[in-house]
Amino acid sequence: MSFHDLPLAERLLIARRGTAYFAQRLAELTDEQLYEQIALDGWSRRHLVAHVGYNAAALCRLLDWATSGVETPMYASAEQRGREIAEGATLNGTALRNLFDHTVARLDEKWRNLPDAAWSAQVRTAQGRLVPASETAWMRTREVWIHAVDLGNGGRFGDFPGVVLDSLLTDIVGAWKKKDLGGGLVLEINGAAPIAVSPESSITTKISGQPAAVVRWAAGRGAVGVALDGDIGEPPRWL
Repeated sequence: MSFHDLPLAERLLIARRGTAYFAQRLAELTDEQLYEQIALDGWSRRHLVAHVGYNAAALCRLLDWATSGVETPMYASAEQRGREIAEGATLNGTALRNLFDHTVARLDEKWRNLPDAAWSAQVRTAQGRLVPASETAWMRTREVWIHAVDLGNGGRFGDFPGVVLDSLLTDIVGAWKKKDLGGGLVLEINGAAPIAVSPESSITTKISGQPAAVVRWAAGRGAVGVALDGDIGEPPRWL
């Protein structure tokens, strides 16, 4: 079953569970540890926390758009988004944690009070896709679960709900296909049918393992617990 097949209340619950999972990982870090680098785009943990906080604020803008009908983009521009994260990363530990808590509360409040009709209103993601406002549940789910791992202090793909792993893999493979990437690549998840990214291509590489390990590799978070057979080490980019 896909995440998108679940009732809306269940989708929002999974997003909130992911937020709590991220918050738990964050609470276990000292303010000094927030300055440490992580294995993501040269960022420190401060950059990542700012990014996750401002992502919630950006989703609030989409929900405002859905409610009012007045177009309110997630970000004014890619440059503005980058500046916002860089400036957020200069905050001290207390202010950064407050930013996360405040934006999480705002997003949850908007979800709780969104008019029924607004859930189907069309809004535009930062990548330019038109989606219903209900898609914000998946956008946030993906954000908080993956970035809890990126904090680098104990988060694991193995802790993700199965429906999140399945839907992440669908997203990732779909993105590869759209960008014409991953030709010859086959993903073999134990107990499931192999997934050929480009079925018309000759097989050159197989990645196999348990669901969490294969999704972790596909998401670009390292080859932990997977068997690689072929000439590829890093997966194609999907975002």
